[in-house]
Amino acid sequence: MPPAELARELRVHRSAQEALAGRLAAMERDGQLLTNRKGELCVVAKLDLVVGLVQGHPDGFGFLLPEDGSEDFFLGAREMHKALHGDRVVVRMAGYDRRGRREGEIVEVLNRANREVVGRLHAERGVHFIVAENRRINQDFLVPEDGIGGAKVGEIVVAEIVEQPTADHEAVARVTGVLGNATDPGIEIEIALRKHALPFEFGKEAQRQAKRLPQDVRPGDRKGRVELTGLPLVTIDGETAKDFDDAVYCERKGSNFRLVVAIADVAHYVREGDAIDRNARERGTSVYFPRRVIPMLPEELSNELCSLKPDVDRLCMACDMEITPLGAIKAYRFYPAVLHSRARLTYTQAWDWLSNPKRAKGAQAKALLPHLTNLYSLYEALAAARTKRGAIDFETTELAIEFDEHGKIAAIVPAPRNDAHKLIEECMLAANVCAADFLAQRKQMTLFRVHEPPPPEKLAALREFLSTSALHLAGGEKPTAADYAKLLASARDRPDFDLLQTVLLRSLSQAQYRPDNGGHFGLAYEAYAHFTSPIRRYPDLLVHRAIKAALSGQHYTPADMTWQQLGVHTSMTERRADDASRDVVNWLKCYYMQDHVGKEFEGTISGVTNFGLFVTLDGLMIDGLVHVTELGRDYFHFDAARHALVGERSGVIHQLAGRVRVVVARVDMEQARIEFTPAQGSAALVPAHPVYAEPLSREDRSHKGRAKRPS
Repeated sequence: MPPAELARELRVHRSAQEALAGRLAAMERDGQLLTNRKGELCVVAKLDLVVGLVQGHPDGFGFLLPEDGSEDFFLGAREMHKALHGDRVVVRMAGYDRRGRREGEIVEVLNRANREVVGRLHAERGVHFIVAENRRINQDFLVPEDGIGGAKVGEIVVAEIVEQPTADHEAVARVTGVLGNATDPGIEIEIALRKHALPFEFGKEAQRQAKRLPQDVRPGDRKGRVELTGLPLVTIDGETAKDFDDAVYCERKGSNFRLVVAIADVAHYVREGDAIDRNARERGTSVYFPRRVIPMLPEELSNELCSLKPDVDRLCMACDMEITPLGAIKAYRFYPAVLHSRARLTYTQAWDWLSNPKRAKGAQAKALLPHLTNLYSLYEALAAARTKRGAIDFETTELAIEFDEHGKIAAIVPAPRNDAHKLIEECMLAANVCAADFLAQRKQMTLFRVHEPPPPEKLAALREFLSTSALHLAGGEKPTAADYAKLLASARDRPDFDLLQTVLLRSLSQAQYRPDNGGHFGLAYEAYAHFTSPIRRYPDLLVHRAIKAALSGQHYTPADMTWQQLGVHTSMTERRADDASRDVVNWLKCYYMQDHVGKEFEGTISGVTNFGLFVTLDGLMIDGLVHVTELGRDYFHFDAARHALVGERSGVIHQLAGRVRVVVARVDMEQARIEFTPAQGSAALVPAHPVYAEPLSREDRSHKGRAKRPS
């Protein structure tokens, strides 16, 4: 019925008409109501309509992801012309496509997700348009003559969307800024920031608040805190780190160990709901790019007042643990404290002293070495307990990108990883487990780091893959982390171990932040929470606030958002940061390979599809595609069971994990894509044990963030 008739039926007084209109508008925004072509209000649930988010595909089609969790709808290119990736829409079922998928017809766009677009400016026959860097946005944006500003064709621009696309009209945008040319140093980061809508500028209020912060610990801040300034706590981080959020100390306590993990007390300075807190919540996490960091907190906090720099007093939250020689945590306690870090050590430096004590020269090194030795003995106990517990231990090679003086990528080299990295990892894991247990015991809600067991569909795919090899995953329908660990151990000496490890990793669920404790499958913990990095992760800051409340006998409840909403939001910001970082590294690798077009490389077939082979180059972890048309004059058929392309006439088999020699044929910087062709005389070797068929993502091959921060 029309809104006016509804008002009469409800006997709404004239003075309340505006309030009713506001409520109806809100219900339309929420997808509960819809106005039809006659101007009548309709209940969406009664129209067999579905509300959801649009997920675009680079090839022009898309999908609707229903909010009610039902099966996705396929959206053809014609329907995708009405909306953009990320838009919230209402669809009507239009039938089924030839593959049996539900097809949707977009009835109305409820919320537009994109207010601006970043992309390259093009011109064709006098018409200017922008091609979005986000390949999920497949539509071009027309730019009128008066909307070009000073931008030049070929430049990367930021543009405001002034007209959203409809069924009959193209989207229209107006250039608001020029980022530069596609080859300018740092342009890839500027693109990623805007493409993924990453907040990268602090609000004025937050900046003003940061400038008012003290330079050092004030006398009043020490009240009610334990003095740890006499303990020789040290930080151990990477060479380029500036935000030192954890310091460690270990001593013998009879046959046991006393481990103190002191974490920067960010919650003392960043209060619930203040300007810095609002900015930090929006960001969710710091984002680490090669040569640049987008911090979660202003540098006055992240690099100065909260950073546990050497030779200055800093506020901290301490987790003081007693651990047995078998690596079991016998007792622990949390308390606010003041520390005075004795040294800022790097992983390389710490391991150099531990592996060769004679190199620990100088008064400071000799004074710290006994404590580092205790830490290493404790690490060995914790590592043994980890193995006994059955935690999955993935060993992957992390790569470092080196740049020249002009900011261009010069080389891609393996990043060193030693036992000092693992030592810190185990200390952080122990503190995180204690934090989760402490809050669970006191029934204080928090955000747990939840890693669920592998879902049935992924487990089925893994077992199908393993059925073609001599490997077996125990545990039936509910394998444990220990079952995964045993399988990894049994295959560690195989030539295809790296790819097998990736197969197992991809079969696991993605970890997320949730208020309901679902345990951590990969680490084999019943409860796990992030406590050790409040400078760079918002969930850790929330855990600190919860611990402080519990220590004072109170319960902490966040303002403005529920724990469930915070879990969804912080999980999203983590994925957003990972996607942006991966985009930048992918672009840099493509840029690097531009100078290697025509050169030959050795590699491994890391993915097999019906349209070709994905090859990963040795030592560089760079992927490229060998298209099926480059494999020779034959009809190649995709054998899913064997994960291979098989030549119909020749019988040639290109199988996963096969070794190949390829030539870099083409690098497409716009698509961030590399194409290979087989080198002359190169033949793919069929491996003894076939492995996984999907192309490997860079996310799966490398540790996220810095090695010492377990996820």
